[in-house]
Amino acid sequence: MLMRSDILTEADGEAVAVDNAEAAGACLFVCEHASRRMPERVGDLGLDAQALASHIAWDPGALAVARRLSSLLDGTLVHQRFSRLVYDCNRPPESSGAMPEKSEIYDIPGNRDLSPAERYARTAALYIPFHDRISTILAERRAQCRETVVVTVHSFTPIYMGKRRDVEIGILHDADSRLADPLLGAAAGGPYRVARNEPYGPEDGVTHSLRLHALPYGHRNVMIEIRNDLIGDEDGQRVVAGYLAELLRRGLEASAPEEN
Repeated sequence: MLMRSDILTEADGEAVAVDNAEAAGACLFVCEHASRRMPERVGDLGLDAQALASHIAWDPGALAVARRLSSLLDGTLVHQRFSRLVYDCNRPPESSGAMPEKSEIYDIPGNRDLSPAERYARTAALYIPFHDRISTILAERRAQCRETVVVTVHSFTPIYMGKRRDVEIGILHDADSRLADPLLGAAAGGPYRVARNEPYGPEDGVTHSLRLHALPYGHRNVMIEIRNDLIGDEDGQRVVAGYLAELLRRGLEASAPEEN
């Protein structure tokens, strides 16, 4: 059976990174699609440079915004260091989207007809370490009786399958809308077109990380999707992160559990 070393070399480094590990704030930020980097031994999956730089390989701008949010709200940030084309850490191993054979208009030859051993090797190298790190952080905080709010940060393309997306920021949730509801209320009448569960929703399988880490333990949670043309440069990232930080402050205050 293929082992972890068959996917990541010593030069590749770890699958997951943690920023601001000693943060005092309540938010744990998660960025599953932070990087378009490909492990050395995986190569280019048969894709050209343009495809590997596009949104199919990562969420452009998401990591930069997540890092700013981590700084503004003094929150810990966990992010994946390799492309979602190798393994999409917001999908469980049994999902066809975990190692997609096609993404939007792009066929991905290097993901076609993967053997069970090859799928296991990618899962062991990328998915398991990523989610184990999140689980460890949350377990440590629960042991300290410390409340944690899970916030995942993503970006989406303005045009998908030829169709223009008018929504600018999506506030996504699964069964638990305790945080999403006040965020949407605070966003009403604001500078951005903000919508609930757009451009994706739980029926699309995008709330895997929330289902895995937040819902079973009662952590307040939300998934934030940002249209990537808004965060294509540092100015846009700064402005959107500032807006979202204030939105989160208001939402956290409004949804805070009552003290007994």
